[in-house]
Amino acid sequence: MARAQRVPATRCGGNPRAAEETAVTPAGVIRVWGTGQLQKLVRRWELGWRRSDPGRTVDSRLTGSDVGMAGLYTGFADLALLGRECTAFESKGFEWIFRYPPAHVQITTGSLDRAGQSPALIALVHRDNPLSQLTLAQLDALFGHERLRGAPKSLRTWSDLGLTGDWADKVINLYADDVESGTGRFFRRAVLNDSSRLNWERLTEFNTPDVGRRIAQALTADRFGLAVTGGLSESVPQVKALALAPDATSEAVAATRETLVSRRYPLTRAVCAYFNRRPDAPLDAAVGGFLRYVLSHEGHLPLSLETARQQLRKLDGN
Repeated sequence: MARAQRVPATRCGGNPRAAEETAVTPAGVIRVWGTGQLQKLVRRWELGWRRSDPGRTVDSRLTGSDVGMAGLYTGFADLALLGRECTAFESKGFEWIFRYPPAHVQITTGSLDRAGQSPALIALVHRDNPLSQLTLAQLDALFGHERLRGAPKSLRTWSDLGLTGDWADKVINLYADDVESGTGRFFRRAVLNDSSRLNWERLTEFNTPDVGRRIAQALTADRFGLAVTGGLSESVPQVKALALAPDATSEAVAATRETLVSRRYPLTRAVCAYFNRRPDAPLDAAVGGFLRYVLSHEGHLPLSLETARQQLRKLDGN
């Protein structure tokens, strides 16, 4: 027995050809598209899920986050696993077809220091720098031209951050991942409140597979630099990470595995599962069953108990 999923012409801008597109999938199979970082984990989840619900199968095409949402809104995927939150463009593409937004839950916490595995963002300075912590509003005032977090002025020199002596009048040189990369988009959303206007005259961007190492090298040679990046997998003695606080009234927290899982570190990232659920209808039983397994103790994912409970409530529409 097979199930057919058809996209009505009225939801495809009246395109008759789109209305004829039909994705046929055997019963008991869910189709999972998205990030390749989860290849092994999805296979383990499938084996565990089948033990608790025999007859179920996962058909996975994990070739990248960027194709995951396309599979979902064209009807060729039941789940899109993204190593990031979906972009506004992806969400609008889904809404244009279905007239409601995609639903999602977080299924794993991003890594601490592994590039390509949704690493948390860290702020770095030269080891000689006496600064130890920053708030997100200060990061916004450093990198963002609009200062949407409310800072009264841009932070241009180290004296603006309270440093004295030789540091005081030195301009803060900025380094970061390409702002259009996945890491860059997360930075703009999480720190700059989605602003695309940065202080370009002081910013050097990097767009290479070894971006973390390249940025660390730049800071090693620049005592007066400050960087935000993710995935710095090797210890670099010439640079140090700063603790971050979400606001001036909160405690600054260093990035560790514990603070990422607990979500205490403010620039923690997550891998998200997106799915199609009509607002007035229950979630597809197979999709819901798989996600409930993933979020269960047996699924053994790196989420805190409270975060896992929050995601389970989303599956029930709460």
